[in-house]
Formats: sequence, C-alpha cells, structure tokens
Amino acid sequence: MPSLRTALLQSSGRPGAVAENLKALDEAAARAADAGARLLVAPELFLTGYAIGDAVPELAEPAAGPGSEAIAEIAVRHGLAVLYGYPERDGERIFNASQLIGADGTRLANYRKTHLFGCFEQEWFTPGEQTVVQADLDGIRIGLLICYDVEFPENVRAHALAGTDLLLVPTAQMHPFQFVAESVVPVRAFESQMYVAYVNRTGPEGEFEFVGLSCLAGPDGVVRTRAGRGEELVIGEVDPEFLAASRAANPYLADRRPGLYGSLA
Repeated sequence: MPSLRTALLQSSGRPGAVAENLKALDEAAARAADAGARLLVAPELFLTGYAIGDAVPELAEPAAGPGSEAIAEIAVRHGLAVLYGYPERDGERIFNASQLIGADGTRLANYRKTHLFGCFEQEWFTPGEQTVVQADLDGIRIGLLICYDVEFPENVRAHALAGTDLLLVPTAQMHPFQFVAESVVPVRAFESQMYVAYVNRTGPEGEFEFVGLSCLAGPDGVVRTRAGRGEELVIGEVDPEFLAASRAANPYLADRRPGLYGSLA
C-alpha cells in the first residue's frame, strides 16, 4: 500500500474573515497538491479564527453549511482531502468541531471536541460526546481529535483500539504549553502505535500567543516533519508498511491487561 503524503498547514489565517481564510486554504491546497499530497490538514477553528469572542454564534454554521461547501470545492479542484476546524451549530448548541472532506467533495467525518480548554471554550461551546470518529482514506484509517483532547492518553488509546492509523489533531496550542507539541505528541504516537498529525495556529491572536511547532509524528516516536514558529506548510509521509512493522515490534495493544485498569474509569 502506498504512503499517504500529508500536508500540514500551520496558519492562523485572519480571525473573523471566513472568505479570506478560505482563500488561504485554497492557496495551501494548490501548493500541497503540487507537492503530491493527498491530504491537507488545517488548524483548530481555521474557518473562522479562534479568538473571535462573542462572534462565535454569528460565525457558527451547520456541518453541511456554506463553509463545508466551499471547502468541498477546494478539495475537488485540487484533488486532495481536507481536514479543517470550525464552530459547528446544531440547533441552539455550538461545538468546536473538525470536518474531513474527501477529494471528491464528500463529507467523510465530523468530530466535536470532547475536552474543552479554558474559559473561552467552556463559555461558548458544548462538549462533544463521541470519542472515536473515523474515516477511511486511501486505505488508511483516519481518526479525529482536537487540541486538548490529545493530552488525555485515554482518547488516543481509544483510537488505537479502534484501529486508527493516522490521528489528525487540529490545534490551537498556546504559550507556555509548547512542550505538548515537542514531547507529548511524539510519545502519544509511540505508546499507541499510530501516526499523529498535530497542526497548530501561530502568532498572536487576541489574548492568545500560539506557538506553531506543528508536526507529523510516527509510531516510533520520531517526528517526520516539524514546522517552526511562523506561517508554514510542511509535508510528511504516512507509511502503512512501516506502521505495520512498528506495531509488530512494539506490541503494546496485545500486551495490555485491561482487567487491571478498571479503576481508571
């Protein structure tokens, strides 16, 4: 099975300017496709911006809303799948969500962040209730989490037990928590034997200072590609043959003793 070339868009776009963010995503998709990528991953709440305050209700939209339609057009135009973050409206509730659109424009998966971070998120968003959301892309099982979710090892292990090969984590990681991108994410990839694409915002935005450092970590705990602190598009390979060999050599899932872990729940 061939590798899945994956592009990570490290950018904050322009908060509150959906049209400009879509333009930035379109330009990134063109560059990613030219480099042979089959998947482009954008950060948390990339469609609208993260630090948008009380504009959240105004900018939130349904999963099948105009933003998803525009991104489906981008995906089809450039022939690659796109994962993006956005505020999802479902009736009176708003979720911090991410959605995966296939290269044919099909909506493949939609995930709602289950662990909300800080006062801003807890004020505006409802926590999701489904831990494992997956889709298949080019023969690879894709799983979705968002930012703070990946800092809970239970979430990543649940994905491992469900067969996730590549975990996509759009994020808004801020100062002074850069150690998550530097250390936690590669460890998560190793301990649960999967690839993890962690894709961050960058620079100042409202009261926040995003640290960049987006990365694609492999199941051996080695980072395949790493962005710096500024706007950047980086590309790495998700190799299913290497993943299978790594899982055979590191049988964490087979060696688990679930009967001992009951107290964790």
